[in-house]
Amino acid sequence: MNAVVSWLEHRQIGLYLAAILAAGVVGLTVPGAHHLEGAIEPVLALLLFATFLGVPFAAIGKSLRDGRFLAAVGVLNFVVVPLVAYGLSRFVSDEPALLFGVLLVLLTPCIDYVIVFAGLAGGASERLLAAAPLLMLAQILLLPLYLLLFIGPEGVAVVEVGPFARAFLLLIVVPLTAAALVQALARRHRYGVVIERTTLGLMVPLMMATLLTVVASQAGAVGDSLGQLLVLVPLYAGFLIVMAVLGIGAGRIFRLDVPATRALVFSGATRNSLVVLPLALALPASLSLTPVVVVTQTLVELIGMVIFVRLVPRLAPSSAGRIEPAASRPEPN
Repeated sequence: MNAVVSWLEHRQIGLYLAAILAAGVVGLTVPGAHHLEGAIEPVLALLLFATFLGVPFAAIGKSLRDGRFLAAVGVLNFVVVPLVAYGLSRFVSDEPALLFGVLLVLLTPCIDYVIVFAGLAGGASERLLAAAPLLMLAQILLLPLYLLLFIGPEGVAVVEVGPFARAFLLLIVVPLTAAALVQALARRHRYGVVIERTTLGLMVPLMMATLLTVVASQAGAVGDSLGQLLVLVPLYAGFLIVMAVLGIGAGRIFRLDVPATRALVFSGATRNSLVVLPLALALPASLSLTPVVVVTQTLVELIGMVIFVRLVPRLAPSSAGRIEPAASRPEPN
């Protein structure tokens, strides 16, 4: 078992790329592949359960007191990102469905698999985990305001809280509670240890399953509207590049250590596409292309995250030393 887990971990980047390619083929060639959309939330919840299991809950408590990191995440996501998103959205400002979709997805920071990818890159995943509820609450409150500023009253009228609240419950509260219960069980019974070790050993397959499900379920919709969506690919790729640079800069300005800076880069670059997709699907017919606009961002981002796992450690190398004094940040357990 240990040998298999080690083999998977050493080859995980290649496996993730293979999963994305295979899912693209399935989504474009297999009739009914879009029905896999219903499996996105369950498989993502399992992935996050495994992710939360690997984070000591004592470290989460300490991270909630890490005001400097939380301030950096807040400023990057709710001050810097809106400016970048508004600038990029000008390239599609004459297409209402494209404009709404671009703003909808870029204005909402990720609260789920960002934790996984940041951890793979040596980022402070426990700090992102602690920040997730705050990010979710902030985007619920601020998204209508930004849409009002960038689009007008019609942008606010179609925003519903329901999809956000449901995602918060299913993707944060339930997996986090289950992970806490298993960790408590593992301290008292051997069965808990077995569940914990087995689940953690499935991290790579669970990530592959998530990538397969998301990409395969959405590839067909993207393919059908490819001509209209091509303009979005460089836009979304540009967002990733810009936010990588700005994330590194923000880490230096806030004097974060290397793991926190890496986590900050991922937080600024990854978006909440899987959470806002149900909202996009509920939009009126005049904005029927918006869900595909959101899905296109998901596909570009997933490929980008695989690249980020290798790139971000080079942008914020451990050899660069500490940027933040050790006494001012929580120590890992």
